Amino acid sequence: DAARKLGIEIPTLCHHEGLEPYGACRICSVEIEKNGRKRIVAACCYPAEEGLNVKTRSPRIDGIRRIIIELAAINVGGDLSGKFLELAAEYKADTSRFLQKVKVEPSKCILCGLCVRRCVEACWDSVIGFVGRGVNRRIVMYPEKASICSTCDHCHGICPTGRITSIGPDPPFPSIGDVLAGRE
Repeated sequence: DAARKLGIEIPTLCHHEGLEPYGACRICSVEIEKNGRKRIVAACCYPAEEGLNVKTRSPRIDGIRRIIIELAAINVGGDLSGKFLELAAEYKADTSRFLQKVKVEPSKCILCGLCVRRCVEACWDSVIGFVGRGVNRRIVMYPEKASICSTCDHCHGICPTGRITSIGPDPPFPSIGDVLAGRE
């Protein structure tokens, strides 16, 4: 947010005005130099401080962002849209690079957490949430709260890949019961 206030653009996929920083997408990676040491950090979660030297663009940073986009494209598949498509073009990411090497059923979800955080922070309820870890991490809907979801509509349009196109009778995510039972 400090960079944005100074008019410095740092790309993100998991940031949204009004939601707490999360750092899930890592597209906001920047190189910081502090006390003679350089390292890569997620800009959205790293506190600004006096004397901090920050590089927001460099061949190294652009390369990191490109590989993050290419890896995230595995879950998106060939159907790129929205902010994800814009960033893929800007960083000249080969979004098909890993598609043949990694066998994953594309869900268009890059697990940025925007919809989950929006659900919790804007609606004050957890209708959807994360389950699992690592490659088994998924977003699920809690069936006992599904009726709330059909009336809220806060996560519609927040998704950077276009995964959530509308809220209606068909929920945008599988139920936690289906995931845990292996049906999804």
